Amino acid sequence: MAHELPVQLVLSHDLSVSIPAALQYDADDPYAVHAVFHPLTQSGTVEWFLSRDMLAQALSEHTGHGDVRMWPTSDSGRDVVRMVLSSPAGSALLEFPAQGVESFLRETRSAVPPGTESSRFDLDAELAQLLAES
Repeated sequence: MAHELPVQLVLSHDLSVSIPAALQYDADDPYAVHAVFHPLTQSGTVEWFLSRDMLAQALSEHTGHGDVRMWPTSDSGRDVVRMVLSSPAGSALLEFPAQGVESFLRETRSAVPPGTESSRFDLDAELAQLLAES
């Protein structure tokens, strides 16, 4: 399932740019959310994998460390989830509409209810595949 969202790339305190983005969820990878960004200044996409639980937590409190940090806030009267993504190439501050994130998470919970993720994930098979590749 995919959920298109109007995401703001914050360039400074007074300037942000809207970029097309989507949150995607696959029940076969029940712990992850795939964030896909379509920057206007380059061809192709920028993709990040996020924790579904961490994204849900970001609706109410600060979460994350290192390369991914998220927290809720209000900006110009609208509730948003701010996300900082860091890589060797640089960092980006993004704002997701909180209502859009909530709606997306509701859909993921319908597909795979919280607490049932392990029934969708065969850890033994994944470990066997990992060991076979090394």
